[in-house]
This record gives sequence, structure tokens and C-alpha cells, in this order.
Amino acid sequence: QDPGSRSPASDCPKSRRQEAMARARSGTTLVLCACAAVAAYLFSAATFVAAPAARAGVEVDGRVLASTFAGLSPLAVMQPAGAYDSVVAMLQSWLVGGIVLVLIYGAAFVASIANPLTKRREEVKSQVDAERKGAK
Repeated sequence: QDPGSRSPASDCPKSRRQEAMARARSGTTLVLCACAAVAAYLFSAATFVAAPAARAGVEVDGRVLASTFAGLSPLAVMQPAGAYDSVVAMLQSWLVGGIVLVLIYGAAFVASIANPLTKRREEVKSQVDAERKGAK
């Protein structure tokens, strides 16, 4: 055979090859043992923790109880269904509600137009525009 075709492992005596393989196996064995130890640690950890023991009873502040009762007391009073007696009464209520709504929107519209800050901004803007036209 050609001397260049031989592998270095075939030149070694059998005992050297076995020692090299044993070292490789011992490194693999060490890694496997470490992985097994980590897995054993993780699986042996507590996976369920019980809730703390329940107390004897829930403490309720008397003021909270009194204010809750006072707030819910109107619901305890019996009230009629609140149906309209006639179509005229229903139309009157719609008319009054519509007028109130128009008044609220009208007041908001007037407030938005009559806003002094908005008027001042428009005034300053017109002055700035006039100065820019004069500068050109």
C-alpha cells in the first residue's frame, strides 16, 4: 500500500486506540451524568405548593357594611313600573328631553365660538399673516 493512504489510527498500537476511545467515552459519560443529575434535581423539586391555611373568618368593617346597606336601601323600596298613562304624556316627555338636549348642545356650541383664547389666537394669526405679507 501507499504510505500516504494509511490512517494515523492504524499506525498506533491497539492499546493507544483503546485509551483514546476510553477518554472520549469518559467525557461523554461525564456529560450524561451531569445531565442526569440536573434532570433528577428538577424532577425532585416541589411542583405543587399548598395554599396557606384559611383563617377562622373574614373580618368586615361595620362602616363598610353600613354604607353598603345605605346605598342599596333605595332598591328595597317597591316602586311602580313607571309606565306612561297616555301617549300624550310620553310625547311630552320626549319633547322636554329633546329641548334639554338642544339647549345643552347649543350652550356647548356658543362656548366654543365665544372662547376668548380662540379669538385671541385668530387675532394673533391675522397679525402674523399681515406682517409676513408686509415683509415680502
